[in-house]
Formats: sequence, structure tokens, C-alpha cells
Amino acid sequence: MNNVTSTSQILEIGREVIVPIQCSCLGEFFQANVSYIAPTNTTFDDVACGVFEGLVKSVTLYEDFFPTKTNFSDEIKGGTELIVPLRCACPDKFFDAGLKYYVTYPFISGDDTGKVGEKFNIPVEDIWEANHLSFNPTVFSNTTILVPLRGEPSINFSNIHDSEPPSPGFLPTQMVEKSSKNQKLKKLYIAGSVVGFFLVGALLVACALYVRALRKFNRSSIHKGSFTSGSISRSSPPISGPTPTRSSTNSCFSPDLLAGIKYTLGEYNIDELTNATGNFSEETKISDNVYMGCVDNNVEVLIKKIRFEDTRQVIDVHSRINHVNIVKLQGVCYGEDDIIGSYLVFEYPSNGTLRDCLSNSSVSSLKWHKRTQIAFDIATGLHYLHFCTIPPYTHMNINSKNVLLTPNWRAKLAVFGAKASIGTTRDVGSIGSLGGWIAPEHLVHGSVSEKVDIFAFGVVLLELISGKEDVDGNFLRDSITFLGGGANEGGCFEQLKNFIDPCLMEDYPLAEALCLAVLAKACIEDDPLHRPSTDDIIKVLARMI
Repeated sequence: MNNVTSTSQILEIGREVIVPIQCSCLGEFFQANVSYIAPTNTTFDDVACGVFEGLVKSVTLYEDFFPTKTNFSDEIKGGTELIVPLRCACPDKFFDAGLKYYVTYPFISGDDTGKVGEKFNIPVEDIWEANHLSFNPTVFSNTTILVPLRGEPSINFSNIHDSEPPSPGFLPTQMVEKSSKNQKLKKLYIAGSVVGFFLVGALLVACALYVRALRKFNRSSIHKGSFTSGSISRSSPPISGPTPTRSSTNSCFSPDLLAGIKYTLGEYNIDELTNATGNFSEETKISDNVYMGCVDNNVEVLIKKIRFEDTRQVIDVHSRINHVNIVKLQGVCYGEDDIIGSYLVFEYPSNGTLRDCLSNSSVSSLKWHKRTQIAFDIATGLHYLHFCTIPPYTHMNINSKNVLLTPNWRAKLAVFGAKASIGTTRDVGSIGSLGGWIAPEHLVHGSVSEKVDIFAFGVVLLELISGKEDVDGNFLRDSITFLGGGANEGGCFEQLKNFIDPCLMEDYPLAEALCLAVLAKACIEDDPLHRPSTDDIIKVLARMI
């Protein structure tokens, strides 16, 4: 089936192979259980993403192995047998009785449905229909799809490497015929460049002479001003060292020059962080592996424990981030290995998390206008991550516990780990379980895109409106069904009033509240294509603040 002539034949790296399996129906799901024995100590991520190359999600593999645990730090010991559940399908249960096989295919970077169709020599429309996809869909890496076949599976191996993304480089040079006109223009440009160079040089020399004369004049003025009425002035200190100068608004120092400055962090030792958090006590714990402590003369900070192997990547993400609505990374404490882990030290805005402020009934300062400002700040921070960083990042962990408030009630996003919007679906330094705040496409396919953040932002909007915490991902969504035409007794506005946080004491514009609720409902649509972008969200919220 794979054109292999011998059991000892060595396959080239990157070559795809077809593995025949027996597919069975388990309740409502088709599944094939494959036995895998770990040769050495490994992790669920390495098995799912490395060995099985995305054919199974690490979360699914973990839950099957530890159905009652929620801690993802467990290691797989060498010699452990895993039963790996693979997605499959049986043709007689699907749309076309003429089909004989379904191939479960994991997308790699650079793939699209058209290239997959070429690999298996089938029309791309068959793939769309079998997977209920729209015309020319976007499919993310490590997503599995079903490839419907009417004959025995075979791969067109000539197309295998076509799916790899091309390496960046210069555009090809096109040879053009030289003309006398082009030669004249070229000589003219050269002559103009030489003259311009000398003019710029002369200007710089003139500026240097002018600055030198100005400094000499200033020094003479200072010495003259040190005497009054023939005696030394006691009100002025004696001049020593360089002459102090004032800052000028006409500075020639461009912020662009800062681009090459190396990103630096403070370095802490474990004793400092242990003392700062009371030995990482429960009283200082904010959420999973996140603590609040005081370092450097009682400066409040957030301390996040991450895996040693992820430290460099998280620091690299923050080296590309500089925004007023994103919490800054201040320092690091390196561990020796993944068992000890490393610690990242972030700034800690003094009003704490948005969730704590919404849950604390004694906090009467969170009025409606501050809530809309907080929503705007969150959207602005997301817009920066999605469109203003290179590469663009998705936060992948937006919730009210990851939004911190400054003394003047402005919001900052805690980016404990973000992911590039392209490539792997594996989380980097995430704060822990999202507790149901996961977009459907990420939960099912592991998709990574800005629309995943938009979904979680919609949940935060609903918490800002209602003051309630969404613990299972469905509570607040079910509470706004009246916005979709499901209003019964009392009408839409009465049900909206019942939904709004009673701590607001009806001190809010009802029209704005309805607008914000409709925006939140749009953000949590199941179909990511129906969700607004951060551009759209900012335009709506800007009218409220």
C-alpha cells in the first residue's frame, strides 16, 4: 500500500505512510483503539504530537489514561502501555454508499484541502462534503479530517513535499534588456546621489559647528551669571563637572532606534520568591501555579510557575510585547530541570483581578462607565496581540481571572503564555484549565486563531454585565437566549434588567447594556466566521467610552 519493498527499508524523513486499522462504532462515535508502549519516559504531548503526529489530542489521551485527574504534569514512565483512541469512520454510515474507505488525515503546516485531494487523487469537493466544510475552507494544522475513497488508499508521493511552506527569500530577478535611456537615467541617479551625499555631509558639519558654538556661548553665560554686584552669588551652587542641560522637545532621538536594544529581565533566586509568597502558601495563590507576592522593597508582583522547557519561549513572546493594556514581565527565576520548573515575575496592578472585583460586593467603585472602559481596554490589548506583533499572537486564555485592574480601574491582560496564530496548537505556559471558556473549534479541532480569543472575550463581557462567574461555559450563554427571540414574559428589556448585575443599582444606560449584551452574544457564536473581529469590537465600545 505504501510502495515499500522490504521490511528493512529505511523511509525518508517526512514521508507519509498509510496505516490500515479496524474501525468500530462505540456508541455514537467511531473509534479505533491502538496499543502503544512507551520505550522511555515521555509525556502525553510527545506521544500525541510526536509519535501520532496530531492523530489524537493530548487532552483526549490524558483523559483516557487518567479519567479522574486534572493535573497535566504527570509523566509517562518507560514501558507503560497506552491505549490510543484514533478517530475513524465507516463508509456504510455516511453520505455515499459507493465509498469503500475513509482515511483519517492530520493536516500539517502548508496543507489545504486542495493539496490533500491531489495526494489521494480525488475531487476536493468530496473532502468538503465528507467533513461538512464550506467552500474553500481554512483548516488549521494538527486538525484531522476524513478523506473519502472509492478504491484502495494510495498516496501520490510526488505531491508530498509540495505541502511544505516555501522558505522565505528574495523574489526572482527578471532579466531585462538594457537600453540607452536606462543607462542615462542610471548615470543621472548616480550623479544626484553623489551630490546629495556631499550636501548632507556639509549640513552635518555645519550643525556640529553650530552646536559647538552654542555650547561655548552657554558656558560663558553661566560663568557670567555667577557674579552679582562684584561678589559671588551664594544662592547658586558652585559649578563642577558637566554643565546640566534641559531636555528639548525637538529631540532627534527616534524611538525606532530602540528596536535593536536587547530585552533584559531581572533575575531572582528561589529563596526570594519563597519569602515573597510565604512558601507559596494558599493565601497568596490566585489560580493554578500563579501567586501574588512582594519583592524588592514591598513591590507587589505576580509569580507564575511554568515548565523549564517553556521558559525561553514565554520570554521570547514578552520580548515582542510592549503595550499599556498588557501586564509586563519583570523578571525570571530559572529552575534546573522540568521537575523544579521556572518562575516568571510579572507586575501586579494593585486592584487585583477583574473576577475578584466582580465577586466582591463591597467594591462599589466598579460603575457602568468603568466596566465599559475595562471592556475597551481588554479589546485594545487583544487587537495589539492579533495585529501589531510580529508574528501575530493569540492569547488563548482570556478570562476574568487573567484581567488585572490598575488603581484607576484600567485593565491589563495577563499574558502568561501566548501562541503564534500559525503553526502548532500546543499551549505555551497557559495558566491552567480554562473551565469551559474554550471556543468550540479549539475544543474539537485544537484550532488556534484570533476567533478563539473573541469567544472568550464574549464570556468576559457577559461577566462584566451580570457580575456572575461562568463556571461551566454554558451558564451565561443560556442566560441570554432572550436576545435571540426567545423572550417570554416580561419582554426583552425586563429580562435584560434581571440579567444585569444588581450591584449597579440600575445606574446604567439601558440602551448601552443591550448593545453590550448583543455584542457579547455575537462573540460567543459557535461558528467562528460569525464572530466579530477586534476591529469591530473596538468600534462598538469606543462609542460608549
